[in-house]
Amino acid sequence: MEDVMKISTLVLGAALAAGLAGTVAQAQAQPASGSDGSASPRASRWQPDAADRAAMLDARLAALKAGLKLTSEQEKLWPPVEKAIRDEAAKRQARRDEIRKLRAESKGPLDVLERLKLRADRMSESAADLKQLIEAVTPLHAKLDDAQKRRLGALLRFSERRFGPWGSDGKGPPHGPMMRM
Repeated sequence: MEDVMKISTLVLGAALAAGLAGTVAQAQAQPASGSDGSASPRASRWQPDAADRAAMLDARLAALKAGLKLTSEQEKLWPPVEKAIRDEAAKRQARRDEIRKLRAESKGPLDVLERLKLRADRMSESAADLKQLIEAVTPLHAKLDDAQKRRLGALLRFSERRFGPWGSDGKGPPHGPMMRM
């Protein structure tokens, strides 16, 4: 009986060793994403370039304008609105580029105070941009009828969400006003 127990223990030990060796070999054969130069899942995700962003902005502006069904009198008030939206989009992209540059230049993660300062600066800039947008939209809004105002609200909420209830990045709630295009 003791011999059977010893043999069973040896067989079980050998099976565990073989299984463990196979697992280790498989783990070594499959390098982590990006460590062999291949793209990580995030990097392989479609990233819009400047032309893509411009085309998307044009489409959103066209959708907003078409959805409002502006009269000829209201059409005259549209150019300042479009300019404010385009200006805000350009400023936002410049802020993103600045953050990317800072991350690329930094040797490690940004200090917590540096991150807070950057965030406060971005929020102040975004608030100023939003005030400029409000100034541009106010004259047009005053000339919209009730149905157009309802559509404006719906179109702004749709654009604010950026393709879904949690934004295009899928990481959380929307990050600001509808002009986050």
